[in-house]
Amino acid sequence: MLPVLRPGDWLVVRAGAVPAAGDLVVARHPERPGVLIVKRATRRADGGWWLESDNQRARGRRDSWDFGAVPDDLIVGRVVARYWPLSRAGARRIDTRAALGWQAAVALDRPAQRSEQ
Repeated sequence: MLPVLRPGDWLVVRAGAVPAAGDLVVARHPERPGVLIVKRATRRADGGWWLESDNQRARGRRDSWDFGAVPDDLIVGRVVARYWPLSRAGARRIDTRAALGWQAAVALDRPAQRSEQ
C-alpha cells in the first residue's frame, strides 16, 4: 500500500463501519479467510467491494484484479487513522499524551480535545 502505508504502520480501524469509495479498508482475504488485507475500496461491484492496492506495480500485489469483488461480509472495517511507532519519529520530540488522546478520540469516533497541560 505504499506510498500511503509503510511497513510497521499501525492502524485504527472502525469495525463494522460501512466504507465509501476511496476509503482504506481491512478485509478478510477471499481465498484465505485467516489473512487480513488492507486495500482501497474503489467501487461497489457484484454484491461486494472492488478492492485495489495503491501501488499496482508492487511485487506480489493481490487485490480484486486477481480475486474479484470482495463480499460485504468479508469487510472487517474502515481505517480511520494511521500512526507509527515512536522509534520511527526520529529525533523530534513528541507529546505522547496528546497523541494518545487523539488516537483514543479517533477510535471512539469523538472529536479530539487538545490538552494544554
